[in-house]
Amino acid sequence: MTNSLRVRLLWWLLVPLAIYVFVTGKAAYDNARHTADLVQENILLASARMIAGEVEWSDGRLLVDVPPAALEVFASPYGDQVFYNVSVDDGRLLAGVPDFPTRQTPGHDAPNYYDADLHGNAIRAVGFVRQMYDNGAIRRVLVSVGKTQASRDAMLREIWRPQLVRMIEMVLLAVALACIGLTFELRPLLKVKEEVMDRDPMQLEPLRVERLHTELRPIVEAINQCIARLGLQVAAQRRFIADAAHQLRTPLTLLETQLQFARQHRDMEPTLSEALAAMQRSNRSMVGLTNKLLLLAQAEAADYTQLAKQKVDLAAIAQDVIEDLAMFAQKRDIDLGAELVESATIIGHEGLLSALVHNITENAIRYTQPGGHVTVAVTRDAQRVTLTVTDDGPGIPAEARSRVFEPFYRASADTEGTGLGLAIAKEIVHAHRGEIALGTREQPARGLVVAVGFAAL
Repeated sequence: MTNSLRVRLLWWLLVPLAIYVFVTGKAAYDNARHTADLVQENILLASARMIAGEVEWSDGRLLVDVPPAALEVFASPYGDQVFYNVSVDDGRLLAGVPDFPTRQTPGHDAPNYYDADLHGNAIRAVGFVRQMYDNGAIRRVLVSVGKTQASRDAMLREIWRPQLVRMIEMVLLAVALACIGLTFELRPLLKVKEEVMDRDPMQLEPLRVERLHTELRPIVEAINQCIARLGLQVAAQRRFIADAAHQLRTPLTLLETQLQFARQHRDMEPTLSEALAAMQRSNRSMVGLTNKLLLLAQAEAADYTQLAKQKVDLAAIAQDVIEDLAMFAQKRDIDLGAELVESATIIGHEGLLSALVHNITENAIRYTQPGGHVTVAVTRDAQRVTLTVTDDGPGIPAEARSRVFEPFYRASADTEGTGLGLAIAKEIVHAHRGEIALGTREQPARGLVVAVGFAAL
């Protein structure tokens, strides 16, 4: 579920909205509380002023007659309790609750609002001071009025809750609209999915991007590029299969013809011997071609991350290959030499690297005229290990060098071979993340130089 694009987009919408609702709801709550407190305090002060206005001198004594209106201002359906206390600065109680928790700063006659507890009830109270004068005497009368918080809390709820409900409704509406919008806007992507699923496995046509959103087009275009590359690969594989079938068909046909000829001339011993020898050569050719095809398939399927990566000495591999091909070079009257460093360690697959050196060296020997020279060299520096195979044969024309790495392509038809040697070499080099290049000797300016580079350890 967490991998659903619709759910993830909704989360990206819900998280900012939730933060917005929290911040806005907190601000709305604070404003509502401030408003309720202000209304309550204004009523308390108005009541205290009414009571203070009724304080009078009578025969040198202060008296008060609390008017009913001073208490009626607190009337509400929530059953709040109202308490008051009127006392003189000498401690004499004029009216009200004797144990009312008064609180007034000496010398400070401004209204004083405070929270207190009376008879187990939490109240909000105000203290108001009125100065009374009589024959030069000044008395300070403290009028304190308090009430419980039921009506204030109800006002807070009535102000704040509707705003919170509206914000939650807007969030739910936004989520619903987002779900509907995503359902409609994701339809083009679902159509792409259906188009891909309904295709034939070999239908490698590009996907349509006309009705897709701008943000989705790069993805589909990348898929189309992949389809195009896959189409090229499939076409190359088809050509390869066709060429391989043709190459295998030829020796098999010859083998069948030679077998028929041998059966027709059983009584002719020399002729039978020649036919059998030709059959053996054809069979060897077919076996060699099959082995190279298998090696090419292995090289094409190889991946650097999946190779049996180990430390191998390319110089030692080259030495073993030279010893294996020494007899073949001697039969062709080729001077096969070596210029190898003591150690050239790289990371790779020993079997594939041995096939690489073998194919390049065998090609050089095969295409060099009798009496020629082939030199296998392995050098290294701080970053690179380089394998170089140099011959003084006819070389490869510059215009043909881009094609010699294609399977079954042969620069010369005068020499036996399968046309797979350099194709196998290229795949092995790429699997090991190396580079391979063809060049020409400087002195004399003939022959061919095959250079392969790998990262050194």
